[in-house]
Amino acid sequence: MPDFGQLLIILPVLLFSLTIHEMAHAVTADWYGDPTARRLGRISLNPLVHLDPVGSLLLPLMGFYFGGFIFGWAKPVPVNPANLKNHRRDFLVIAAAGPASNIALAIGASALLGFVPGGLGAAEGIPAVLATLGLFMVQLNLLLAVFNMLPIPPLDGGNVLAGLLPETLAASYDRLIRPYGFLILIVLMATGWLSRLIDPPYAFLLRWLQP
Repeated sequence: MPDFGQLLIILPVLLFSLTIHEMAHAVTADWYGDPTARRLGRISLNPLVHLDPVGSLLLPLMGFYFGGFIFGWAKPVPVNPANLKNHRRDFLVIAAAGPASNIALAIGASALLGFVPGGLGAAEGIPAVLATLGLFMVQLNLLLAVFNMLPIPPLDGGNVLAGLLPETLAASYDRLIRPYGFLILIVLMATGWLSRLIDPPYAFLLRWLQP
């Protein structure tokens, strides 16, 4: 049976991490000259402005209940390319800012775990809660970073790849793959291939960051 006590820690950590992820997109877009997200109130630590009922709640709860990967997404931050000086470069950086923020959160949580008395071996009391919180922060943020960097639009990795490819190849990739991005993700989930793609880079990063 799922440990619903853990859920009380996992869900807030996930919502916080998704909030930071989307806010990173919004702040970076604003930095590069597009105020669209700022005007819509997306530069905010309020998770309600970023929440997606399916990606932020239903999918993580299903993953938790069925014992699979716990990951999700929030409402995409709108970006108006017309406001960007260098469309391809700036859009690539804006897309990469979300996963980068999750990696930064994982690194920060891993570092802070070193200050918890007893570390991951803490058995009870506040140190045990802090150790569990820090561990989930590391694990969930690494999962979010790896998942979002899959090269499948509309995930951030798809937008990063489109920015790295030559323009003609990027246009073909966008035209052929983007309309079917969600369908591809659903097929990957249903066949188990999503976990096969995520697990190797996730395990590699976790070995580096988990104390």
